[in-house]
Amino acid sequence: MEGSRPMVLSSLSRSPHGSRRPLLDAERRIAERYAELVRLAYLVLPSSLGRHRRVLAAHSLVQRSLPEATPSVPAPRSSGADGADPDRPLRVAVVRGALAQCRRPRLWPERARPPRLLVPRLPVVLGMRLAPRSGGAEEMALGQALSELSAPARAAFVLLRVEGLTADHTHGVLEAAGVERARVAVREAARLDTSLGAAAAAVLTSDEFDACTLRARPTDLVRRRRRVRLAAVAVLAGALAAGGLAAVTHSAPKTPGPFAQRPRSADLVRVDPGEWADTSRVDFTAWPARGDRVRDRALLDRALAVWAAPPSGTRVVRAPGTPADPPPRAPQLLYAGDVSGRAVVVFHDGRRLVRYGETGTGELLVLARTDDADVTTAAAVALTERGGAVRYLLAPWVAESSVRDLTRPDSPARPLSVARDGVTAPVPRWTGGGCGHRPALQLRSSPAIAEHHAFLLADLGGLTPAHLTYTPLLGHGTPPARQPREATGPAALVAWGQAGCDLDSAGGSGVRAVNTWDFAEQDLPDGGGHAVWTCERADTWRGPGNITVLLRRPGGKAQVVTRVRATAACSRFGQHVVARTHWKSPRGHWYVLAAGSRAVTSLSLTGDVTAARSGHTLAVGAPEDARTRVRARLTSGEKLPEVGSGSSGGTRP
Repeated sequence: MEGSRPMVLSSLSRSPHGSRRPLLDAERRIAERYAELVRLAYLVLPSSLGRHRRVLAAHSLVQRSLPEATPSVPAPRSSGADGADPDRPLRVAVVRGALAQCRRPRLWPERARPPRLLVPRLPVVLGMRLAPRSGGAEEMALGQALSELSAPARAAFVLLRVEGLTADHTHGVLEAAGVERARVAVREAARLDTSLGAAAAAVLTSDEFDACTLRARPTDLVRRRRRVRLAAVAVLAGALAAGGLAAVTHSAPKTPGPFAQRPRSADLVRVDPGEWADTSRVDFTAWPARGDRVRDRALLDRALAVWAAPPSGTRVVRAPGTPADPPPRAPQLLYAGDVSGRAVVVFHDGRRLVRYGETGTGELLVLARTDDADVTTAAAVALTERGGAVRYLLAPWVAESSVRDLTRPDSPARPLSVARDGVTAPVPRWTGGGCGHRPALQLRSSPAIAEHHAFLLADLGGLTPAHLTYTPLLGHGTPPARQPREATGPAALVAWGQAGCDLDSAGGSGVRAVNTWDFAEQDLPDGGGHAVWTCERADTWRGPGNITVLLRRPGGKAQVVTRVRATAACSRFGQHVVARTHWKSPRGHWYVLAAGSRAVTSLSLTGDVTAARSGHTLAVGAPEDARTRVRARLTSGEKLPEVGSGSSGGTRP
């Protein structure tokens, strides 16, 4: 016993070299895993920071994850797989730091950066803006999905998908990082992982989310020069302003007048022209103020006054679900100018677009919801509508613009001229009736936002055109069809060539996006050819969606099967669908056709005619007026009624 005492004492006395060994090992691990750790921090940090600040914050977090040389309290002993992972302490430190950066005090302004990000830390970059290389549509969709998760769930998703950790290992890292509801975060990440599929891992490791492979561009050179020239003047002006402010404060009335809260043109928010290229929130908040009358205070004050209290005779148009609240204290100015000889002003208040126009017969005020707009749904605003044509104001990130006819998928898009202030030439408006022509905008984003990203927008009579997307049949297209994609490929254009004629039934001015989902294909009897079952879903800004189920055959007009209002069918919350219709074959025989989506294993027909088939489709001879119902069985064993037969009902042509 006594002989062992000197050994214990010697074990507690550490040499300087021994105490530095763990620190040197940690530094080596950081250097070896630097890119992966920075990617982890970058993805956990909120996208609202903007790419430049997010990149610098991610590097700062990793560089500060080096542990203390002599910790005051020994680290807890790990067990199991965690104990065999030498990178676990680094992951814990990075996740803990990133989550701390995301926290805001209770009364902290929502638009302000979290307080920890206001403290200057290394690395510091002056005169340059850094950002990862832009990806494509898949990277944009994944980035949007991640931004909707909580910060702990984002961390869990990256640990599971990129780092390849197990759910238990991920839970342990989150708990060690101080996450109270780690299990909930892991389950939230697992739900997103299930909806995105295995392809998400490849997208997460792309250049879009690599904060170590960066592109650089200068800050605003003109503004920088102006600031340098005004620096000396600012000091003197500040001293004079201090004295003037005191005088104004003493002379100001104590009780505000009745119109003190009405916004004025001087209160308007004006975004810098280059803001859109340095933010992850690519929507109307990134639009600069454009137009030849952005400094016309009289026009701006008139527009704000009409918005606050429309006088008698003002025509007010509100899209469905749009509140009629007066303007906030400081709305954002997007446009003010003369278009086709008429004054037009466009504001944005964070949740609505407001367009003020002075027409030959009076004033017009149009309000529309735009909450949660994105790079596509915030890409264009209708400025004027005259002579059956619309002139749009395009987003600053739109690099190319053209017009194509949806009813002619084989015809190329025609270039659309755009003025320097973003206003387009007149675009013909579809007026309904028949299916002669269906114009649509085809736009391409700047490479600074997303590379090779083109998309379609269609005018449905609203302030913003609807975003058109496409989901192909299972087994058609790469990657596998799970989420809607841009409707610019050959198969998408063919589908919209037939479905586009039915766009007038989508819901009108309150529609945000319309997706055509080819959910089944079927060989028709009596040599009827190959048909595709399509669900066209229109999502509105206020939430509910409307669907139209179509039966498409090559070379013919799509047959409307049913329409359903305010339903979750054909969305991510209603991923299973089955439908039926009557159809007359080329030989004059009548059939009942039915089809279901990919999870359907069998179909059963009841009513005047009964039948049962395994698989996704069914075709049974039946009289034209036969009354029938179809039900499907899913892979889970659950039974699914035909679309439109539930509480939401449906209409048939």
